[in-house]
Amino acid sequence: MTDEIFHDRRLAELYDPLDPDRGDLDAYLRIAEEFGARKVLDIGCGTGVFALLLAERGVEVVGLDPADASLDVARAKPGAGRVRWIHGDATDLPSPPLQVDLVTMTANVAQAIVDPELWRRTLTAAYEALRPGGRLVFETRDPSRRAWEAWNRAESYGVTDVPGFGRVESWVELTEVSGPLVSFRRHYVFGGGSGGVDDSAASLTSDSTLSFRERHEIEADLLAHGYTVEDVRDAPDRPGKEFVFVACASGDSRPPDPYGTASRT
Repeated sequence: MTDEIFHDRRLAELYDPLDPDRGDLDAYLRIAEEFGARKVLDIGCGTGVFALLLAERGVEVVGLDPADASLDVARAKPGAGRVRWIHGDATDLPSPPLQVDLVTMTANVAQAIVDPELWRRTLTAAYEALRPGGRLVFETRDPSRRAWEAWNRAESYGVTDVPGFGRVESWVELTEVSGPLVSFRRHYVFGGGSGGVDDSAASLTSDSTLSFRERHEIEADLLAHGYTVEDVRDAPDRPGKEFVFVACASGDSRPPDPYGTASRT
């Protein structure tokens, strides 16, 4: 199921204003340039920030996301007509395969795919979407850094004046740690003012879960699905805290199916 922050239109419209600094995407833009990518599939494109940055640079982009509200926000942005938007997850990609140069999963996208079967099917679908020699690039947080220990009100509370909404209080609350799965709840309180929503009692929450996979587990998954792991880089915006995987499709027409499951119906 899609988290409310992406499914609820009101929260989807708040996503960008509450996280305006997307300097984390600079590294992905450099990677696209490094590999000369002219066609890119952005899995989990959300509100379309990265897809639109690529499109502005003349790259042919497909933005894929399972959250209809996030895609509605993306489609309403300037330049959205230059991007092909698809509603669904990686198993909903069209046939024949796209044959892109680069597949990306920025921010928390890879970790948000917590179901093991869907994770395997995503790796397979991404492989099939790549041209021979194309790359899959994504990031995950290093579990040893225990990022979730800072997910509390005291360290995450903020107040933002958002046009059309007014004063919005927000914070994150850790709810459960169960093995590699870490769950948390985002809180939003709408206080009115600034000509925005006039409902001082309005509040919303959105529950999320991320999978903190170990580096060796991810490398094994990639190898099992036919990729060559070319590099595991540091994330420039969070040095020492994340892994950025660069994996190359071997060039076979279809990846191996080590788990005996069909890639998609």
